[in-house]
Amino acid sequence: MNKKMSMGLIYLFGSLGGLLFGYDTGVISGAILFIQDELNLAEWGQGWVVSSVLLGAVLGSIVIGPLSDRVGRKRLLLAASIVFFIGALGSGLAMGLVTLLVSRVILGIGVGIASSLIPTYLSELAPADKRGALSGLFQLMVMTGILLAYISNYALADIIHGWRWMLGLAALPAAILFFGAMVLPESPRFLVRKGQDADARDVLVQIYKGDSAEADTQLKEIQELAHKAHGRWADLFSPDVRPALVAALGLAVFQQVMGCNTVLYYAPTIFTDVGFGVSAALLAHIGIGIFNVIVTAIALKYMDRIGRREMLILGGVGMAVSLAIMSFAMKASGESHVAAIICAVALTIYIAFFSGTWGPVMWIMIGEMFPLNIRGLGNSLGSTINWTANAIVSLTFPVLLTGFGTGTLFLGYAAACVLGVLFVKLYVFETRNRTLEEIEEYLRHRASKSTATV
Repeated sequence: MNKKMSMGLIYLFGSLGGLLFGYDTGVISGAILFIQDELNLAEWGQGWVVSSVLLGAVLGSIVIGPLSDRVGRKRLLLAASIVFFIGALGSGLAMGLVTLLVSRVILGIGVGIASSLIPTYLSELAPADKRGALSGLFQLMVMTGILLAYISNYALADIIHGWRWMLGLAALPAAILFFGAMVLPESPRFLVRKGQDADARDVLVQIYKGDSAEADTQLKEIQELAHKAHGRWADLFSPDVRPALVAALGLAVFQQVMGCNTVLYYAPTIFTDVGFGVSAALLAHIGIGIFNVIVTAIALKYMDRIGRREMLILGGVGMAVSLAIMSFAMKASGESHVAAIICAVALTIYIAFFSGTWGPVMWIMIGEMFPLNIRGLGNSLGSTINWTANAIVSLTFPVLLTGFGTGTLFLGYAAACVLGVLFVKLYVFETRNRTLEEIEEYLRHRASKSTATV
């Protein structure tokens, strides 16, 4: 490990994959306005171009779990950067629909790897009292990447074949991620599992800012749990892991069926549907992106002061109310300019609630809920389910939009927000201010208590 490298830079480079995640998923929202004209795409064609990245993300999420527990987090970050680079260049240089779809699937594999790996990696490098904020850097980088995508969409909109530049520019941060990942330390938990206790202690000393006593305490806790054999997929369904599995998968699904990513991907289309011009829609999109970054940064500041469950409940209620207002405004937007403005404001507030709560908290909790020996598998499965739900929602959105109209469709998403709140109250346990080892012990104690009761 490079001891001269500050933890701030380590966290920055460790979360940089989130910027690529955000850019590559957000840039299509503007590029699709031009791709659909140049390639003469109908609703399903648009859905496939948008969702191809998501399908690739499902593949990346599936393969990453077993590998991250055996190969290590750092090496897979390097692999993800290479996949990002190839997919970005391929998308920008695509000669037709088929090559564009293939390139975006490759790009999606990198997105899937990053989304599964980075929350786990950051959670394993963070002290318990700061884990929420530091793990949440991933979501902040996602929002920053989305903002950069919106800016690129607007700046390149009037250039011939501008959509190619929009998609291809992602190769630059991919190259930065590659060189940054080369100097990152490996996770101390992974190092202990590989018998490299001295190296693990060095990383822990740096994490705890030179406090050797605290580093030794944490190392001992990790060693006590690291002797367990590598977990298998079947271990995810064992009694002690089941509460984490149910919570993680439920959060992964509800984060998507609440509809936020359809707004992120199709917001310019929604704006044009309620009366905005293309240029105005893209400019409004930038405003939303800036607001999202600010809200996410504020949320990270309070991430370790407020319970995860409280944030999820607050966010779910806020999104449900915003969607209901947006839905009714959309029904009237064709006859009223005021209604169109209300729709835009409600949409912005809705995304802000998502960006400050469900966006970062879901990824943070999936990264910290599972026991060490199956953490990679658990995070992989949660990410896979999340991307599968994302792909289904995004693929069907253009068709549902045509069939039901925006007003009715977003009422359905509002209902999903209400169901998400109920799920959190019933099935999600609190993880704030607990070390990863304490969370694992909680699950074991809960399982033994349940067995004793039976």
